[in-house]
Amino acid sequence: MISANSLRPGMVIIFKTELHSVFSVMHRTPGNLRAFVQVKLRNLRTGAMFEHRFSSSDTVDRAILEQHDMEYLFDDGGNVFTFMNTETYEQVELTKDDLGDNVYFLLPNIKVTVEFYEGKPISVEVPQTVVMTVVETEPGIKSATASSVNKPAKLETGLVVQVPPFISEGEKIVVNTAEQTYVSRSN
Repeated sequence: MISANSLRPGMVIIFKTELHSVFSVMHRTPGNLRAFVQVKLRNLRTGAMFEHRFSSSDTVDRAILEQHDMEYLFDDGGNVFTFMNTETYEQVELTKDDLGDNVYFLLPNIKVTVEFYEGKPISVEVPQTVVMTVVETEPGIKSATASSVNKPAKLETGLVVQVPPFISEGEKIVVNTAEQTYVSRSN
């Protein structure tokens, strides 16, 4: 048990018997009222986001998670994704629902961190940036320089991001996984 004042973004807590990830925490002391902690939570089972107000004297159950470095191997055509523990070579399967938007960054042999709760995998953390190939976009313009006008580009995993006009099909680009945005060309 930890104090509600000790909550930090990224923590996983047990709230109403389910696992929730803490997205944001704001400590408030309104005028002559009691202090409270406004927390934005995401239910790890359903993916639903909501806000909850804890009294500053409340205690919360913090979930103890195990983290294992794993390598993405393959998927069964889009719904079940197989990962291998890089130390024990044990394989784990996660569904598209478990992974959420992280499925767009799963390239063969990419290293990820899988979090387990009571022996069951619950989430995957992908690297901050991933190098991906553009498979479909409007033709690049040779004389184009970086400008505020971007165009959509479909990447090898199906993700669509906005890229500068000088990017062409077949080019490799760096993508920010948290914001799902173009960062730069890959060398």
